[in-house]
Amino acid sequence: MTSALSKKILVTGAAGFIGFHVAKRLLEEGHTVVGVDNLNSYYSVQLKKDRLKQLESFEFFQFYCLDVADHQAMEKMWQQEKPITHVVHLAAQAGVRYSLIDPYPYVHSNVTGFMVMLEQCRYQENFEHLVYASTSSVYGLNPSLPFKESDPVEHPISLYAATKRANELMAQSYYHLYRYPITGLRLFTVYGPWGRPDMSLFKFTKAILAGETIDVYNHGQMSRDYTYISDIVDGILAALWRPASVEPREHPLYNLGNDQKQSLMTFIEALEEALGRKANKNFLPLQPGDIVETSSDIQKAKVELGYCPKVDIHQGIAEFVEWYKTHTIYLK
Repeated sequence: MTSALSKKILVTGAAGFIGFHVAKRLLEEGHTVVGVDNLNSYYSVQLKKDRLKQLESFEFFQFYCLDVADHQAMEKMWQQEKPITHVVHLAAQAGVRYSLIDPYPYVHSNVTGFMVMLEQCRYQENFEHLVYASTSSVYGLNPSLPFKESDPVEHPISLYAATKRANELMAQSYYHLYRYPITGLRLFTVYGPWGRPDMSLFKFTKAILAGETIDVYNHGQMSRDYTYISDIVDGILAALWRPASVEPREHPLYNLGNDQKQSLMTFIEALEEALGRKANKNFLPLQPGDIVETSSDIQKAKVELGYCPKVDIHQGIAEFVEWYKTHTIYLK
């Protein structure tokens, strides 16, 4: 039974990596969750369905297989599920490199889908907060490290990043015009159990266990602010429950990272340690759209959200490997 303080929360992208973990945490805390996902085939649909299976074991979870860019379907769902007081918008077409191959889904899902969400929230009575996911990729070729929310972000180097920067600008216009609470979160390289098979941790693990060679871009001269999924969920929920204000001129934006960047080679070494095997490496040039280095300044999130990442790269990768060994079916 839900508590008197429980809320009804819409989580878009609920069958996705981050959306699944956010929805699960909310359900465990006693809230009602409405999940939306179109279950597209960008990666294993079975993986998405198996995430959903876990969510559907909760009494207060309702799932809709919908495209967030379909404004009529989304409006009908919202009418059926009133009153939704909070939204965590995570539905998006992900992947920097895939945006160079097929750009159209990025505009459809990330731009049109976000437009639909902004419009739906605008018209809801007693609506409390929209939290949406942006990305560290918006910093593009910014030479100043670590990245701060106040840094210029007008030079994205991939279409994926451009669509996420568009989200931030769209959110700002709605925040200014309609004065309802909106918060954006720039997420830094999220990893962990139930993650996406197209990401390096999955691909490296599969290849190393199979004795195959892994591709190491920019000859290993890259670094990332790898952030474990439980830390990201902590930050998202801290933002969601923060008393939202519409008084300031700009809607809040926060970096959610680990605050400890690691080189790609350190990342690979931690994976080798967890697997007990060495990787055969194929060193390659930097790929188009890739950022050489990301590093998050999370001071703002620490002060205003109480955000404090706890999981280091060795613990996080070890926990992923433990999960992976019983879930290799998703990479066949």
